[in-house]
This record gives sequence, C-alpha cells and structure tokens, in this order.
Amino acid sequence: MADDSGFAFTFPAIRGRKITAAFDGGRLTSDGGVLLLAQAERRLGIADRLAACIADPRDQSRVIHRVADILRAGMLAISCGYEDADDLDALRHDPGFKLALGKLPSDVFGLASQPTMSRWENAPTTRELVRLTGSLVDLYCASYPAPPAAVTLDIDDTVDVVHGAQQLSFWNGHYGERCFLPIHIYDTATGRPVAMLLRTGKTPSGSEVARHVRRLIRRIRRHWPETRITLRGDGHYGRPEPMAWCEANGVDYIFGLPGNPALHADSVIVREGDACATDRALQGLVELRRYTETRYAAKSWGATERRVVARIEASSLGLDIRFVVTSLADGSAERIYDTLYCARGQAENLIKLHKTQLKSDRTSCRSANANQMRLILHTAAYWLMWAVRHAMPPTAALRTGEFATIRLRLLKVAARVIETASRIRIAFASACPDAALFRSIALNLRTAGP
Repeated sequence: MADDSGFAFTFPAIRGRKITAAFDGGRLTSDGGVLLLAQAERRLGIADRLAACIADPRDQSRVIHRVADILRAGMLAISCGYEDADDLDALRHDPGFKLALGKLPSDVFGLASQPTMSRWENAPTTRELVRLTGSLVDLYCASYPAPPAAVTLDIDDTVDVVHGAQQLSFWNGHYGERCFLPIHIYDTATGRPVAMLLRTGKTPSGSEVARHVRRLIRRIRRHWPETRITLRGDGHYGRPEPMAWCEANGVDYIFGLPGNPALHADSVIVREGDACATDRALQGLVELRRYTETRYAAKSWGATERRVVARIEASSLGLDIRFVVTSLADGSAERIYDTLYCARGQAENLIKLHKTQLKSDRTSCRSANANQMRLILHTAAYWLMWAVRHAMPPTAALRTGEFATIRLRLLKVAARVIETASRIRIAFASACPDAALFRSIALNLRTAGP
C-alpha cells in the first residue's frame, strides 16, 4: 500500500485563516516518555537479565539485533501501549524508541521487526522459561536495598479468555469460556510483581499450588534466608497440601476457607452468630459485625486442627459468615480478617494493571511456551512502569496513579529529536502540563555514565 502519510488534510478555519496538516514533521515522536522507561530499564538491568537465560544460536558476527535489544524493544512497546508485535513494524524508525535502544535517530537499522520479535517469543525452551521466571523472582529480591524483615505475598489466579486452539486452553464452567487461568503473585504492600505462571483454565489443585509455592519460596530463600514470609490467597489456595508445606518450612499463611455444614454447626460460631443477630435486632441496627475464632480440622486435613477465624455479619437478610484459615498465632480475630486478609483486595487492582492496562491477556500464540514468554515480557513492562512511578516524588499525585494514567500523562508526550554531529537534543512541548514531574523522574532515574 502506498505511503500517504505526507498527504495534507484540513481543519475548520479560525478567524479567516486556513488550517492544513500533514504527517510530515520529520523526526518527531509521540512517545517521548519512552526515554524515562529506558532509564528505568537500565537501572533494573531487566533486558540483559532475561537475555542471559536464552540461548542464542545465531552467528554473532552477522547479528544486527541482540537478544537483549529485542526483548527491550518488546517491553518498551508494551509499556507505551503497543502490546502486539505487529506494532514494531510501525515503530522501527521512531526516533524516541531508537534512542531508548541506544541507537542514533539517523541509524539505518531501527528496531527489530515483527517477524523477529515473533521468532524470539517462540524461541525459549521450557527449561529456559523456568530460568526466565526465576530471573524475575531474583529481580524482585534485588529490588530491595536490603532483605526485609517480613513480606506478605498475594497469590491469585485470573481468567484469560482464549480465541482458538491454544495449548493449555480449557473450558471453565464458572466463567463459561475456554480460557487460561494464570497465577499472579505480588508483593501487594509495595506493588512489586513476583511471578506470573501461565496454566490451564481449571482451578488449581492443592498439589499444584504446593509445587508452585515450593519453587517460589526456595528461590526467594536464596536471597532472604531470614525474612518472614506470609502467603495470602482466597479459598482456591486454602488446601491441605500448601498449608502443610508452609507449616513444615516456616512460612506463614492466611487463606480464605469456604464454609461448610461442619463449620456452620461449630458451637463457637453458632453461639456468636446467634448473639450477633439478637443484638442487631435489639439495637435496631441495619447491620452488625462480630468476629470470633475456633479450631477446626477438615476431613482432608487429617488430625491437624488449624486456627479458623470467622467474620459474622447480621442484617435484615440474615447471617453472612465468612471464614479464613491461618497459621498466625498472634492478633485478634478482627485484625486477622479485616486488617490482614481483606488487604488482599489490593492484589486485584495489581492484576488489573497487569492484565487490562498492560494487556497481558494478549496470549494469542498457539504454543503455551510462546504465551508464557509473552507473560514474562508483560511482567517486565510492569517493572518498568513500577520503576517510573516509584521514581516520582512522594507528594506527586501520580505516585498512586494507575499505569494507564501515567502512560497518558508522562509517556505519550510529543518531542522533536534534533541530531547534530556532536549532540542530540530532545525538544518537548513548552506547554506540557507535567514538565516539572517529568524532569524530576528523569533526574531520579539517571544512572552513572556520560
């Protein structure tokens, strides 16, 4: 198709003056904020870290695009809202992206093309994908200046609807779709991603959860042998296998626990539930909450009794009782449920950032390995966005902004790139409303070097 980007078009005249326009401005980029992402990537070293996990069988004397540069281009594009490899064909000679990859705007070779990116999405073997996932866990640990005294890791799965005969796709009756059900793990208190695992579209079994937890914790323990780790998840993860493994390996947990007739018939629960309903009626309240706890052992747990906390809510509709099971011995029932367990709701927001704002559900490859590789690239892009947000001053309003807002305000910034024999100058719009914040982030992310 002929390139008609230089053809002029018009807008309504203003005060008698004709307005014409064309896409012929030369070396301009609409993604000036990609340079912030490039600084964040250099500080984290994430592209080189991932590239070291993948074998490159090419003749290095003929290589134009190094594996690290290919991965770097992919994660930068995803962060800027170009989640498909096809977009790289249009971005190959964007001056902002070329600078972000250490290329001059005048260089003949631009970014890697879509076929090159697609080949490397399909290149990693299963063993290499395991190493790549472990590398992201290492990056998480390295992101702390010193081992923390304690961390709480949220584990959850999310639906990823498929649109074809992809490997691992499975019918899920709850969602009414063929889908994947990838597991996401976050350090929710700080917003850091820990690990993302592509898996089939059925609810994980207890033994599967225990295997994932075992590999994750052992990797973290290499870096933080003394850190107290607490796992938190909903009722999918309150299974005997992960709980038993955690108890045997010094890991705390707090999981949702589905109710059952035995729990609802427990004398402590019945007594507190009756008292709650009676007090609400006598006091004329719309609703009333109470908290209690008991010792309970499900049949599948064997003889092991565990601490179960109940949140009891009485209203005109009746009693609503929710349960959690935990290894934590300290803390009241109210603190365990309201302060500790309910904080896992923030993990849903982090999944939203990953899945809907970075489009990590674009797992449209047929191969499961390629889709896992995509998930890894999207997680790398999450790290870049997290680093840019973390580099903001504590008082900045965007410090708590969502990735889509940060992209709109700081990444989608027009810039003119002016290259001379001795320097490159980037001219941003004089009227940029976030110019001061942009400058502050750039200075905070700047690493040692020329």
